[in-house]
Amino acid sequence: MISIIIVAYNSREHIRRCLTSFQDSGAEIVVVDNASSDGTAALMRQAFPTVRLIAAPKNLGFAAGANLGVRNSTGTALLFVNPDVVCLEPFARLEQMLNESPDTVAIAPRLVDVHGRTQIGFNVRRLPTAAALIFEMLTLNRFFPNNSVNRHYRCLDFDHGKPGEIEQPAAACLLVRRRSFEEIGGFDERFFPLWFEDVDLCLRLRQHGGRILYTPQIPYEHSGGHSLESVTFSERQVYWYRNLLYYVGKHFGWAAGLFIRAALLIGVGLRIAAELFGIFRRSHRQSGERAERVHAYLEAAKLSFLGWR
Repeated sequence: MISIIIVAYNSREHIRRCLTSFQDSGAEIVVVDNASSDGTAALMRQAFPTVRLIAAPKNLGFAAGANLGVRNSTGTALLFVNPDVVCLEPFARLEQMLNESPDTVAIAPRLVDVHGRTQIGFNVRRLPTAAALIFEMLTLNRFFPNNSVNRHYRCLDFDHGKPGEIEQPAAACLLVRRRSFEEIGGFDERFFPLWFEDVDLCLRLRQHGGRILYTPQIPYEHSGGHSLESVTFSERQVYWYRNLLYYVGKHFGWAAGLFIRAALLIGVGLRIAAELFGIFRRSHRQSGERAERVHAYLEAAKLSFLGWR
């Protein structure tokens, strides 16, 4: 039996279509609303009374919200779904594949955009290396996206039309065996409010001896970007870099950590220079907006000295 776990935060504009697509599945659906201010919980109570709604008193973040949903579910398999995901195929096929492969701990479907195009670079990735993170922070992947490090990390060299074992699928839609999820302690709630919690989960599942499979024959529509709609630019910088540093401190050695912190400072410096000299595409930004973005980058730079805490 599958339990569908959805963590919602200001998701009113998306969650109706998401839940409607799963409504006839017969699966247990648990939605954790992270204290939304847009009426998400009210919509749930009115339009989807059979869905188990857990209204959190504050924003718990994705990891803690997902863990709370799991604790209030009963399924032997857990389908983590973002509110902007729509089921296009009977998800019972995912459960069947999981049951037929005892050494498989998670299965990722193919994520497509609203036009049916596979979300290459997001759907499937390899676990980040120190080089991949350094290239990301130094903006090399932005200006030279076809460099070999980025191609390897974002699986740009991967055949998205073939099924196979993968390292790190996106948790926007991911089926996980409950026993395996609980054995590794679920999501690490110190990743707050979002970013890198799914990377960390996949790494620990693999370290625990399980396989993660990709199944392109089962598509799910994913609008993308919903989780960022309620996050300011400044928050985005701090959250991403902070969670990155926590992931690095948890899984990398001290030497790699030093190089990555140095890359953070250099990369932030490059971004500040680009803002001041109008190098980025939006060179028409007003001075107030530029000042705000520079301040956000400076706040992120402090993390190089302060650490993820």
